[in-house]
Amino acid sequence: MYEVSTSILNVEKGKEAETFLKLEKARTDYFHIDVMDGKFVEKDTYNDMINSSLYIKRTSNIPLDVHLMVEDVFTGIEDFVPFEPNIITFHLEALKNDEEVIKAINLIKENNIRVGISIKPKTKVEEIYKFLPYIHVALIMTVEPGKGGQTFITEMTEKISTLKNYINENNLETQIEVDGGINLATQNAVKEAGSDILVSGTAIIRAINYKDIIDELKG
Repeated sequence: MYEVSTSILNVEKGKEAETFLKLEKARTDYFHIDVMDGKFVEKDTYNDMINSSLYIKRTSNIPLDVHLMVEDVFTGIEDFVPFEPNIITFHLEALKNDEEVIKAINLIKENNIRVGISIKPKTKVEEIYKFLPYIHVALIMTVEPGKGGQTFITEMTEKISTLKNYINENNLETQIEVDGGINLATQNAVKEAGSDILVSGTAIIRAINYKDIIDELKG
C-alpha cells in the first residue's frame, strides 16, 4: 500500500473548506502544503499556505506534509512548526553547505517532526546520500518546482530507482516521496521505481470522485 499526499496548491478559491472535507472523507494520507516564497521559485503561496495550514489544523485530523520551496529555510521551518506537521521537507539547493543542512535537520527534529530533503530534477541524487541516515523522507521532484499541473519528467524514474537501490543496499529506512505530474497514467512508473509516497494535486482535485482516484493511487 502506497501513501497519498494531496497537494492543495490548485484548490479553487472560496471552496477550500468544502474541498478539504471531501479529501478527508476520501482518506488522503496527508495534505501536501506547497510553500513558495516568490524567490526560490517564481510563485508566492506563503501566506495562503499559512492560512490553509491553520484551517486544516483546526478542523481535520489528516496530517500536514509541508514542502518548503523557499530561500529562507530556517524561517520557513519556524513559521510552520506551530501547525505540528507530520513532515517538513526543505530543498537541498536552498542551503549553502552541509553544516546548514544538518542545522535544518536538527531544528525540525527538535520539534518532533519528521524530516524531508527534496531535490530538483537537475540535482544529482547522490548529493543527498550523506544525509539519508538522518532524515525520514527523500522527496524527488519529477517536475521543476514552482507550479502545479506540469508534465511528469520520465527520466526521473531512473533517479528514483537509483535512490531506492542505495537505500536498500545500506539498510536505511528513508521513504521516497515523488512530487510532480503524478496521476493514474504515471503512477505505475514511480511505484515500480521504488516510491513510497505519491504527491498528487491536479489529478485528484479535478477528479469527479476524490476517493476513487486516491484509492487507485494507494493500490
